[in-house]
Amino acid sequence: MIENESSDELKRDPDDIATASGSSIGEPKVPPSNDEMSETLLVHRSPFSVVDIDRPDDDLADSVSGGKGPKILVGVLDPYVEKIKDRLGSYLESPEGLQDFQPMVEWDLATQGKLSEIDILQAYTTATQLSVVDEEEFENINRFEGVTFDYLNQWNCLPVSWDSESVVLAVATPYSIATIAHHWHHLLGRSAHFCLGQRSHIERSINSIYGALADELGVEDLGWDGDASEAALRDLALEAPIVRLVNDMFAQAIEMGASDIHVEPSESHLAIRFRIDGVLQLGLTPPITSYAAIASRIKLIGGLNIAERRLPQDGRTDLQIGRAQIDIRISTLPSMHGESVVLRLLRKDIASFTLENIGMPADLKDPFTRMVRRPHGMILVVGPTGSGKTTTLYCVMNLLDSAEKKIITIEDPIEYQMNGVTQIQVKPAIGMSFANGLRSIVRQDPDIILVGEIRDKETAEIAIHAALTGHLVLSTLHTNDATGAISRLVDMGVEPFLISSALVGVLSQRLVRQICGDCGGTGVGVPVSGKGSPAKKTDIPEANGNEKACRKCHGTGYRGRLGIFEFLTVDEEIRRATGEGADNVRLSEIAKKNGMRSLTEDGHTKVRNGITTEAEIKRVCQFNF
Repeated sequence: MIENESSDELKRDPDDIATASGSSIGEPKVPPSNDEMSETLLVHRSPFSVVDIDRPDDDLADSVSGGKGPKILVGVLDPYVEKIKDRLGSYLESPEGLQDFQPMVEWDLATQGKLSEIDILQAYTTATQLSVVDEEEFENINRFEGVTFDYLNQWNCLPVSWDSESVVLAVATPYSIATIAHHWHHLLGRSAHFCLGQRSHIERSINSIYGALADELGVEDLGWDGDASEAALRDLALEAPIVRLVNDMFAQAIEMGASDIHVEPSESHLAIRFRIDGVLQLGLTPPITSYAAIASRIKLIGGLNIAERRLPQDGRTDLQIGRAQIDIRISTLPSMHGESVVLRLLRKDIASFTLENIGMPADLKDPFTRMVRRPHGMILVVGPTGSGKTTTLYCVMNLLDSAEKKIITIEDPIEYQMNGVTQIQVKPAIGMSFANGLRSIVRQDPDIILVGEIRDKETAEIAIHAALTGHLVLSTLHTNDATGAISRLVDMGVEPFLISSALVGVLSQRLVRQICGDCGGTGVGVPVSGKGSPAKKTDIPEANGNEKACRKCHGTGYRGRLGIFEFLTVDEEIRRATGEGADNVRLSEIAKKNGMRSLTEDGHTKVRNGITTEAEIKRVCQFNF
């Protein structure tokens, strides 16, 4: 056992320690400055005992200084594990998932959407009496010399404050702090004290302070002359600074909730932008000399030809970023100053797909749900690219999925994997098109068929015939409004009488950004009218130079997106007009007369409810405002 001045207190109950140190539950404390260290250490003292490590100190030194030493046993946690379990159980509607509780199982529950990271952090705080580092404090942390990026990343700990004898470390979980204290005591001669922080904040700080972006010299040295061989590009892609830089790019994109990453070279600089809530924002600006290495690294992990820079390429890969499982689709396109690289990020660990989560109002959800429960017919979801059509179809499949139903999908690409659903990837290079795949699907005795997109007459006719022969067919089209779907099918060459016989409903949708719940839409850290208050303006200004931008929305005033909808029920009057060849204007008039609510009307309802703004409705519905 490691003996130190706090050994007696380490054996005491955490509640007693909290009382002695002046700490209390629910009162987060910021880490002390070096000058305040001596009087603040008691607040951050760990209540855990430390176990002996049965291995040579040389191996231990390797793991801290950058070697590949074996993993170390964690500290003794009883009775704190039980306290964490009890606290987590209070957050769960059904705590059966904690019956066989083991450390870290709570993060699996978080992945399933049953717990939030804040719930877990509060449970740790309650059980251990460790204080919490505020997010703002991570912006002011300096680099601690003498410890490696790999070590901090493996143990998920971050030095936040220190003096000549002690160090305060922020950790995301309390399970390994005894072992971490052992490292710092024996190898660096410092007594370690602990506080808690959100995992995403700690990982981001480790990457930014100790990762590749903190070492621009190493990146700038990775230059190239434009004629580099494949072997030279591969060597560049495997350089440690570039590996860490690309990993940091992915980590930052996931933390910010980005759906796409754009790597864009120009003559004199390199920009890496993230698409967040449908809008591009500047993320990173590495030196232009690192471009070839970054592009080669992305190609390497995506299985692309790293030497081919003249032709477009497409690839994909699966990565685990922190605890997030990400399916990444990669596209490269040659441009004047190098290849533009775009990466689509698809989360595999999304908790659930429900119509409520995408913002469908109750008065629309009920009739739409009744329609999708029909045994046969065609239902279309329409809108431009990026309007959430596929997500809505997954919500429908999640609603309909049962042991009594056979569901088959044909998609390009398969964006999310669903249990109990047979999913087929389109592969035009070998003849597996939507049309050819759909012909085979109808011979598989399905109840429900999902066609990722109807792109041509052949696919449309096969889908319609499937709907007319007892199958429920779900698909998407690119049109501006609901009635436009009928005109689009006619333009493809489908006979109007077939459309009127098979089509039962069309849902048109767009995605609008929601007003940030933290700043109330002002874009600044402290909202004028109170946290989460509805915005009264038609636009939301970004934070100016004299105000601190909101950390959740990055000063935009928006955080997250939800749908606005237009739902067309194909009733007898619409069928008759379709069969008679009515144009889109006539069909729209009939639909509105029969009660169809337009996209802008649904948007205005959400504006009145303080969910979004007039500016957002105008941005996504310009054609119909």
